[in-house]
Amino acid sequence: MASIDVVNLSGKKVGSMTLADEVFGAVNEDLLWEAVRHFRAAARAGTHATKNKKLVSGAGKKLWKQKGTGRARVGSIRSPLWRHGGTVHGPQPRSYDYDFPRKKLLGALRSALAAKYADGKLVVVAAFDLKDAKTKEFRKTLEGLKTDNVKAVSTALLVEGGANSNLELSSRNLKGVELIQGSHVHPWHLLRYDLAVFAQPALEKLQATLVDSAPKRAAEVA
Repeated sequence: MASIDVVNLSGKKVGSMTLADEVFGAVNEDLLWEAVRHFRAAARAGTHATKNKKLVSGAGKKLWKQKGTGRARVGSIRSPLWRHGGTVHGPQPRSYDYDFPRKKLLGALRSALAAKYADGKLVVVAAFDLKDAKTKEFRKTLEGLKTDNVKAVSTALLVEGGANSNLELSSRNLKGVELIQGSHVHPWHLLRYDLAVFAQPALEKLQATLVDSAPKRAAEVA
């Protein structure tokens, strides 16, 4: 099993954490693509709308009689064939969300964590113990936590295991920094941000969940 250093907010090593092979062993890029596609589809507003024949303005009176004029037959000025007429089969408000199997989502999350670890962009801190809610000081703290593969922390994902008001107040005004709970981590979050900073309890809990849901090997089943 691989391991990763656990540091404090000053960037000094205070311990280590064992990483499960079931979680950090391999990267499935196809599964990651599917998970990100589903996340982005579900996030679409779907508020687009066009006006059909009954919604555009205009009287419903027949413009001229059906026969005898020598002109084409027409029933309404709101006809889709006419300028300012209604739109046929145009987009209407809808949801772009669709069902995505939970097993595939958890598999994608395992792949995202493995990719982050392989790229050297995963940091584990013992705890986010902030004495004060100071945004400027917390920015310096993030810069001190950057890894060798991250020259400057332009974007960062912070993952906490529970409520932390000082962390929330310190990070909410930082551009490119997002704080989420460990139970809400999605593969899209891990792929979007350059640096992923986990509190050790949050990563341990997430790893335990992913290990329990991982497919069992044939040897283990036997």
